Amino acid sequence: MLEKYLPRMEFSSYEDFKKNYTVNIPENFNFGFDIVDGWAAEKPDNRALLWCNDHDEEKIFTFRDMSLLTNRAANFFKHYGIKKGSVVMLILRRRWEYWICATALIKLGAIVVPGTLQLTKKDIAYRANAANIEMFVCLNDAYVCEQMELAKAEASCIRHIALVGEEKREGWIPFNEEFMKYSDEFARPTGEEATKNTDIMQIYFTSGTTGMPKMVCHNYLHPLGHIVTAKYWQRVQENKLHMSVSDSGWAKFGWGKIYGQWICGATIFAYDMDKFIPLKLLGMIEKYKLTTFCAPPTMYRFMLQEKVEDFDLSSVEQWCTAGEPLNPEVFNRWEELTGKKIASGFGQTEGTVLIACFEWFEAKPGTLGKPSPIYDIHLLNAEGQDCENGEEGEIVISGLKENPPVGLFVGYYQDPEMTNEALGSGSYNLKDVAWRDNAGYCWFVGRHDDVIKCSGYRIGPFEVESALIEHPAVVECAITAAPDPIRGQVVKATVVLAQGYTPSDDLVKELQNHVKHATAPYKYPRIVEFVDELPKTLGGKIKRAEIRNADAK
Repeated sequence: MLEKYLPRMEFSSYEDFKKNYTVNIPENFNFGFDIVDGWAAEKPDNRALLWCNDHDEEKIFTFRDMSLLTNRAANFFKHYGIKKGSVVMLILRRRWEYWICATALIKLGAIVVPGTLQLTKKDIAYRANAANIEMFVCLNDAYVCEQMELAKAEASCIRHIALVGEEKREGWIPFNEEFMKYSDEFARPTGEEATKNTDIMQIYFTSGTTGMPKMVCHNYLHPLGHIVTAKYWQRVQENKLHMSVSDSGWAKFGWGKIYGQWICGATIFAYDMDKFIPLKLLGMIEKYKLTTFCAPPTMYRFMLQEKVEDFDLSSVEQWCTAGEPLNPEVFNRWEELTGKKIASGFGQTEGTVLIACFEWFEAKPGTLGKPSPIYDIHLLNAEGQDCENGEEGEIVISGLKENPPVGLFVGYYQDPEMTNEALGSGSYNLKDVAWRDNAGYCWFVGRHDDVIKCSGYRIGPFEVESALIEHPAVVECAITAAPDPIRGQVVKATVVLAQGYTPSDDLVKELQNHVKHATAPYKYPRIVEFVDELPKTLGGKIKRAEIRNADAK
């Protein structure tokens, strides 16, 4: 399958990979027909999805199964008026039906909008009206259904709501019962109904750390950008189990649980956990003998609070992480216990993996890795010039007009002004600050707004957080700038303590001294606040702006 899209798959070095990696762009590529149906024709009995949950349920779907079931679902959606350009939101957590619905909608040419279970009535109504969403398919969850029903009254664009699961609810279409009544044959649309590479395939609502969420648009070529994500970073293997821990409501799901993985022919392992319990997740990795695995740094941190050495994790050949930078302490401890390094990956909802630890060079604790070959990535200083090694600069993707990178977003839905502001110059500034060492590794400093300016120094939060995480008392922390009448800003640490530790003045001094010895002394947190949990977005990222804003009042 891959040979259709990659004229060359093997490379002798990172430099060879960076210079010579290219993707064949077919005319009118459609992930549903070309990949899912393609594997069904080529290797129908290969496993596409192994799904399980906390209630001893398990389902296995081959690519043949997926092809036929997505055809039924496409006919189901078509019956309810969904067509090319229609917008449909899926709020399904990790239910197996997500893969069926999303692929069916892609076959139809409809626009898929993932949603998380935590959305309130206000969130759902805002999204429905902003994107003109015609239909919702939701998990049978009391909270989700209640919020959906309340939101429907405030969004006249919503024509249908469908419920996943065996139970029924008044006013809802019973998806599982209904879609199986339709034919498992669905011809690829032609003419005006056929999808084009430039059509919008998916909209992601950003986490909304500042202001209302933006609507990030990806076209039909977006899955091809994830070949690098899956094959060269996560290193998934055909018909072998890969797990990325993510709710279907977020871009991380697209990174790790559908597009690149299925293009590579990997079997997606979907553990539909009710709640993240580190011991259960470790048990699943051991029980199913996963081959590749990816999770946010937070999950590694919490798994390390358990006895990882009690589990046989030897089947995992590649450990990966993304979402937030990985602290060196977590990296080193995981390697100690498993014998393998964790490969970091970096990017945004707006793209595929941008910087990562690829196979031709060693993963190092704290680094992001090196740039993906898809993107022309630069670190630019305040004057817009390329940074020297060791100099901090903003991460910028250039060459968007001369050579549009496959996988990068194409704009913000129905907002030409915001789209032009972000992409009109021919470059895209991520507003993330990093520096590059002499070996070409990129090191994360922080979001542009998160960098602290104290007494003439620029202090990146990630370095201080990494130093704090090394202390056994600290499970999670957020480093932010707090206002100070003399220094302008000082470093503040908001800390979640590990079990067995309690807040005290002595512990504050201990943590401050620890940072002074672990990094440059001027970076130590002059303020330390202990909390039960850190404020986070629905996508699980720390809301440092919320902490800063509270301190500014």
